[in-house]
Amino acid sequence: MIAEVLADTAERMNKAVDVAKEDFSNVRTGRASPSLFQKVMVTYYGTPTPLQQLASMQNLEARTLILTPFDKSALRDIEAAIRNMPNLGASPTNDGNIIRVTLPELTQERRKEFVKIVRGKAEDAKVAIRNIRRKAKDDLDSLKGDIGEDDLARGEKELEAVTKTHIDAVDDALKRKEVELLEI
Repeated sequence: MIAEVLADTAERMNKAVDVAKEDFSNVRTGRASPSLFQKVMVTYYGTPTPLQQLASMQNLEARTLILTPFDKSALRDIEAAIRNMPNLGASPTNDGNIIRVTLPELTQERRKEFVKIVRGKAEDAKVAIRNIRRKAKDDLDSLKGDIGEDDLARGEKELEAVTKTHIDAVDDALKRKEVELLEI
């Protein structure tokens, strides 16, 4: 019973860490990267569609990304969706076949703003992990009558170890992203 609770908890915490890493990848660093456009939704024939389903992406230079739409009629819609992205400041240009997305240089002040955003996302991930821990603790407490006190104490110690491991993983990802953001 304890093993099932801990396995479920670890799986849910892994998902929280993965979401945090994905959120970190969506914060731009001054380099053009297809991961910046993962969550871009384009209105395509009246339906919100992920950009990856409408165009291929490739890096041309450090700050330039080329988007090649699979359907040329979607060029204007893709361009509008990119232009309307918050916190990107990209300037897409359309030549009739492809879209060039050029990202502006980041100022030191803007880099620090992005670090604050990433720290907020990391804190959100830690809160999610702690909430998962709280639920697992409640699940363990509900087993009190069915298992011995020693087993319960051992389960709680394992739960704390799993929680610490996942919070450390979020902290490590945060440190790497901060270094990447502040790198000029």
